[in-house]
This record gives sequence, C-alpha cells and structure tokens, in this order.
Amino acid sequence: METWTVQTDDDGGQLEVHSFRPAGLTTADRSAAAGDRPAPAAPGVVVIHGTLVTDALYRPFARNLCLLLSRPVHCYNRRGRAGSAPQPDDYSLATEISDLTAVMRATGSQDVVAHSYGGFVALEAARSIPPRRLVTYDAAVSLSGNLNPRWRPELEHAVTEGQLNHAWALLVQGLATAGPVSYLPLGALRMLSILSARTNLGAEMRELLPTAVREMRAVLDADAHPDDFVGLSTPTLMLSGGWSPGYFAESGRQLAAAVAAIEFGVVPGQLHEGPIRPGKRLAIRMARFLDGTDGGLRH
Repeated sequence: METWTVQTDDDGGQLEVHSFRPAGLTTADRSAAAGDRPAPAAPGVVVIHGTLVTDALYRPFARNLCLLLSRPVHCYNRRGRAGSAPQPDDYSLATEISDLTAVMRATGSQDVVAHSYGGFVALEAARSIPPRRLVTYDAAVSLSGNLNPRWRPELEHAVTEGQLNHAWALLVQGLATAGPVSYLPLGALRMLSILSARTNLGAEMRELLPTAVREMRAVLDADAHPDDFVGLSTPTLMLSGGWSPGYFAESGRQLAAAVAAIEFGVVPGQLHEGPIRPGKRLAIRMARFLDGTDGGLRH
C-alpha cells in the first residue's frame, strides 16, 4: 500500500490517498497519470467511504478489488479525517464532488465504487463528471424527501453541546444502519456509545460526529426526484444489502426504474457495512460489473 496526498482544487489543503497496485505497476504510475508519461492502459478505481468512518476500514476491500481486477485501486480520506484537510465552513456536496474530481485526475482513475454517503456523492458527481463505470452500495441519496424522517434535529444540538453519547445514539437510531442494535431505546444506545468509546474505532466515530451532521445536511439539501437523474449516462450498478435498512433498496429501485443506465440488485445476507466486513463476495460482484463481464473475470 502506498500513502500519498492530492491537493484540493479550492486551495483547502490536501486529501490523504491510499493506493493498491497490482504486480508490475509501480509508484511511477502516479506521476504517469499526472502527465509525465502515458498512463497505464487499465483505468484505476476510486473507493469513496461513508459517514462516521475513515478509509482505513475500506483498505482490505480495496486490496481485494485490486487483486480481482488487476488494476490500481485508490481509497482516500474525505475531508475532516486523518491526513486530509478539515471540512470548510461552507462545506457542501460541491466540496465532495470537487475532491472526487481531484482524486480521479491525480490517480488516472475512471471507475468509482462508493458506499453509503460516498454513494450519494458518486451518484451526484456522475451527473456532471461521468466516470466510466460506477458501483454504489446502500447509496444514501434522498429522493422526494424520503430521508427527511431520518434526520433528528436534536442531533446537531447534541453535538454542539458536546453530548456525544446522546448524539451517537440519535444518529444510529435515525439512520438504522447498525442492524438490530439501531432499534434499541435511546438510553441503551447511549450506554453502548459509552462502552464503544473505549475502543479505537468507537473513539474515532465520536470525533467524527461533527462531520456527520454536515454530511447529513448535504444529503437533505440535495433532495431530488428520480427523473433528475435521467441524463446520467454512466453504466451504474446500485446494490443494497439484504439486511440493510429498506430505504436504501427503495431508492435504488426508484432510480433503476427511471434511469436506463442504472441497474439495481440486492445482495442477500449483507448488512449495511458490507464493504468493510471480511470476505470477497461483495468485491467479486462489483469487480465483475467494473470489468464489464457477466461471468468470471478476465484473468
């Protein structure tokens, strides 16, 4: 794995990138993509992570994609995380689209794989900077106000007041992305937050709560109608986990029905966090679509 940085287009700083390359490709391929010499024939793939996490959880998945496709795969930390710049005061969807554009340009990538909030960013970006192929998993896109009930106004107040355990409980209960745990009473969820804060991942999630507030607002502000995506030309596969909250699948079905370029499928037995769980099953399905094959991969 190679760690490097990409400069943002708005002079906001840098984005931390982690790249996986198949045997035979070296770090020189990065400068090649920037124009020093011809770029590799096989286009790279950019992976966009979800809310309340960093790209660290997606690196095993990115490595699997790299091995399956024999192509470079790049994860990057979105703003407000690890080695990337903080979210600006005027943060919006436009910030994320600009950053994705910068990463795709710097890595020489043409394909995108995106999860949850990352799926929302990728779908919106595909309307203006179409990638070659796009795969989303549980894309958090708001259609005709369907995600409005998921927003808890008191969440923002809790974060501002430093009531992070209460804020975490509100977010988990509202989004229902933590499986059966999501349906526990708020008091039980607050206790789980206290316990999880003793782990590295739990502590990191608490620190990222302010970014989650801004990201949820960006989703609601970009509320759209399925017909708004009719002009999308990128071949797109929208996947949803069989055990994921139903609103993800419903959005995928609506978009697939309205947009010729979009296919939708349910992956049985997968939770919302499918891309960050062990195993290659999900990576194989995505790789087949990115490779343009209905059966096995070319290699």
